[in-house]
Amino acid sequence: MTPVPTAQRMSAEEFMAIPEAQDDSRIFELVEGEFIVHSPNGMHIDIQRDLLLALADWTRAAAGRGEVSLPRDTRLGELNFFIPDLLWYREGRVPGREDPPPYALPDIAVEVRSASTWRYDIGAKKAAYERHGLPELWLVDPVAREVLVFRRSVPRTARFDVALELGLADVIESPLLPGFRLAVADVYPE
Repeated sequence: MTPVPTAQRMSAEEFMAIPEAQDDSRIFELVEGEFIVHSPNGMHIDIQRDLLLALADWTRAAAGRGEVSLPRDTRLGELNFFIPDLLWYREGRVPGREDPPPYALPDIAVEVRSASTWRYDIGAKKAAYERHGLPELWLVDPVAREVLVFRRSVPRTARFDVALELGLADVIESPLLPGFRLAVADVYPE
């Protein structure tokens, strides 16, 4: 499905005022003021599930490992309202179950490639995440069968200064997730 842009830009406040849709299969985001609608396909959903399970197993294996979450509304400034495919929050930053949206920027955001949204994920969304201080971003690309990782080498670094292109022979690891290891080959179904 192709994204559906609005005729004019809208603000995050205007976006938040739109009534929730009854169709749970669609995702609605605001990217640099552009209203985007997309529907994840089966492969996207399977990859999202498998990453969720791997991260959930790691977080539950020991105390103090934070929490991984399915998509949550995340506002970044006046023109961006993202719903990352997965979010990981370190201990002490996990939103409460009763907290209303939008939620705080996570420590790791994961975006899985969809045909209709990849140009936003790799472009405007990556730039907004970087501008707003996201510590780490994973862009999961099932077409290229790789994972692009962008992170800051130290917390106060102004930009993502580490960029990794992980292929099927590589392993996803993060300094934010001590001991977490996931083979990129395990991310992609055969």
